[in-house]
Amino acid sequence: MSIKFIILGCGSSMGVPRADGFFGNCDPKNKRNYRTRCSALIKTSNENILIDTSPDLRQQLLRHKIKKINKVYYSHMHADQTHGINDLRSFFLNSKKQIDIFADKITAKILKQSFSYCFNNYSREYPATLKFNKLNRNSIVNHNNKKIKIKAIQVEHGKVKSNCFIIDKRLAYITDVSNIHKKDFSHFKNLNYLIIDCLWYNHHPSHFNLEKSLFYIKKFNPKYAILSNLSHVLDYKTLKKYLSKNVIPAHDGLTVKL
Repeated sequence: MSIKFIILGCGSSMGVPRADGFFGNCDPKNKRNYRTRCSALIKTSNENILIDTSPDLRQQLLRHKIKKINKVYYSHMHADQTHGINDLRSFFLNSKKQIDIFADKITAKILKQSFSYCFNNYSREYPATLKFNKLNRNSIVNHNNKKIKIKAIQVEHGKVKSNCFIIDKRLAYITDVSNIHKKDFSHFKNLNYLIIDCLWYNHHPSHFNLEKSLFYIKKFNPKYAILSNLSHVLDYKTLKKYLSKNVIPAHDGLTVKL
């Protein structure tokens, strides 16, 4: 059994279409232009591990018929990465076990302030459902009795820090980034898959645009690259015309095996 990496959502902070129904450049007749906010799922033989809890998490988990969540890794504290956190409570009700949350200090502080009821025992009826853990540089998950490493690497995301994740030295997931530190470049070499931020065509202070995404794809030279965190500016079919054969736009539900 292979590890599965599922892109639950590949849309930018407002999704496509936006809440007001605006599709921008995206053709509403193409199902791959319907994008929920970014979350991902790592499925091992033992565990289901989330990266981020987007505001669309409930819809995403129902679509994929996910019955358990064991751990959650957070990239950073922005609302489009965290505000689906309440939906994790359902999985505690099933398992009666607290779900392990891994986050940096700033993200942990904000989540504790905003969603204190998830982390504190208020009463017998409202127990703590989530448990904080420090996000270390390296952590281990199990798959078929083998230890799989998840490496967290801090990147720039405009004026804040974000974390990207490298799974088993084979897949990197970088959805919110404006700069990758040169000292970390070696970690992104020899990848099977590079899933990378690509907000739109023009420059943006907090995200990679298409030009910058393609620059890093060329530099890191993965076997395959997948553009994610896509806004309403980027129509799926049109974007594909700018890409080489080993680079594709993400779509919700896109699954790769490791």
